[in-house]
Amino acid sequence: MPYLGGTLGIAIRRGAIPGLKDFLLHTRPDLQHNNSFENSMVNQFWEFTFQCRFKPTPSGWVENGGKVCSGDEDLEAVETEFLDVSDLRSEYNVYKAVYALAYALDEILKCKPGKGPFYKQSCATMKTLEPWQLVYYLERVNFTTSFGDQVSFDDNGDALPIYDVMNWLWLPDGQTKVQNVGEVKMSAFNGEQLILDGDKIFWNFKPKKPPQSVCSNDCPPGTRVVRKKGEPECCFDCIPCSEGKISNSTNSLECFSCPEDYWSSPQRDHCVPKKTEFLSYQEPLGICLTAASLLGTFICTVVLGIFIYHRSTPIVRANNSELSFNLLLSLKLCFLCSLLFIGRPRLWTCQLRHASFGISFVLCVSCILVKTMVVLAVFKASKPGGEASLKWFGVSQQRGTVLVLTSVQAAICTAWLISFSPSPHKNTKYHNDKIVYECVVGSAVGFSVLLGYIGILAILSFVLAFLARNLPDNFNEAKLITFSMLIFCAVWVAFVPAYISSPGKYADAVEVFAILASSFGLLLALFGPKCYIILLRPERNTKKAIMGRGIE
Repeated sequence: MPYLGGTLGIAIRRGAIPGLKDFLLHTRPDLQHNNSFENSMVNQFWEFTFQCRFKPTPSGWVENGGKVCSGDEDLEAVETEFLDVSDLRSEYNVYKAVYALAYALDEILKCKPGKGPFYKQSCATMKTLEPWQLVYYLERVNFTTSFGDQVSFDDNGDALPIYDVMNWLWLPDGQTKVQNVGEVKMSAFNGEQLILDGDKIFWNFKPKKPPQSVCSNDCPPGTRVVRKKGEPECCFDCIPCSEGKISNSTNSLECFSCPEDYWSSPQRDHCVPKKTEFLSYQEPLGICLTAASLLGTFICTVVLGIFIYHRSTPIVRANNSELSFNLLLSLKLCFLCSLLFIGRPRLWTCQLRHASFGISFVLCVSCILVKTMVVLAVFKASKPGGEASLKWFGVSQQRGTVLVLTSVQAAICTAWLISFSPSPHKNTKYHNDKIVYECVVGSAVGFSVLLGYIGILAILSFVLAFLARNLPDNFNEAKLITFSMLIFCAVWVAFVPAYISSPGKYADAVEVFAILASSFGLLLALFGPKCYIILLRPERNTKKAIMGRGIE
């Protein structure tokens, strides 16, 4: 046992046969056929078990103290291996074989003439039963014993095998016990199976734990097998799957790529949907930009209300109230169009965001350009012989100029949308594990022409305002226009490289920031000083103060 203890081996399947012990206990010898005593197996067993002889006894048997068998002896009162049904192995195979034959005969008896499996759909009969007919039914036997074992035969006529895995157990008192620790079986549905109860196995060395295999451990899901050169096949390394690939089985030889919209989990054992990224209303950046846009819209509304309420005052009238109102409305549109850049891109938002942005800013810059030209025309008209210059800058001419300049931008946007319309796009190049939703401009030329046209008008306004900055006037609006256009141009000059270098949602954030920054710059530079005078310095809001003749 110091050497053989813990041995694992295979044994014929042990099973239980219901009712067998009761049947054996009711076994009785045959007392009616005296001439068959010597050939009766039961009688021989009886004599051996109870150490007696049936009549007629051999000569001298009784004289020498031998007992005569009566046939009424109690089998339960003796210990005999005959009654031990706890380790039925060969007997259990016989039991299954008999039942297989019984099931085959039962199917033969159930056969209905004209629906049989043989020639001309005939059936086999018990009187004329041929061995090959019985074999036909035996091949199709399939039943489960009360012990839970399946009994059937394969194509070669062999029974589906099932064996017990036995373990030699060395008890502390030195005795030996052989116990069942598992089973090996073949199933018609699950194939070959080895089932072991590791807790029952006795290991014959001090750790009392299963020995470590010289082979490598199984590679878990999320890894792949890489063989070690020059070593046995069971020696390998487990290499984790790379990003975007998974393996969902043990000892996988390859890792498989996830579908386009999926990415590997951290464990690399299954695919998960990729995260989506866009400038959202729920994230802090989107919330801040939305709040700034609404704040700018609110300030424009308040300033517009102040100008409408004080429309008859000199400072409002002196600064071309109609253009001022149009400018405030266009600034409000500029603030509101920034909201189209926030949220998940849709087809209509992609098409409207740049068109509304371009038209709103051209309307705004056009009003500023016309205001600058009016300032220059008024100064020129104040000189001798310059009255004719005002004819070219009347109210109708001002409206027409703003309309024509804005219509050009509208035509650019229309041509862009018809030829190469912007559209939403799922971009997977920025991040492997994310899907970035963005709007592709469709045509870089169209977008460049749109921005270029705004830039040309802004530069023209800045140049004219710069030339008129030193004109002799107590409230020279050209100075405010110069400062506002300087802010506007600086913001958009910085926007271009920042926009090009920003990926995904940050490009939208940069564009929104540029829109808001330039809009706030124009609003504060052009209307801040005027609101200050209207609300806090009303004494300067008089015709004499505007004309530079003192303050009432």
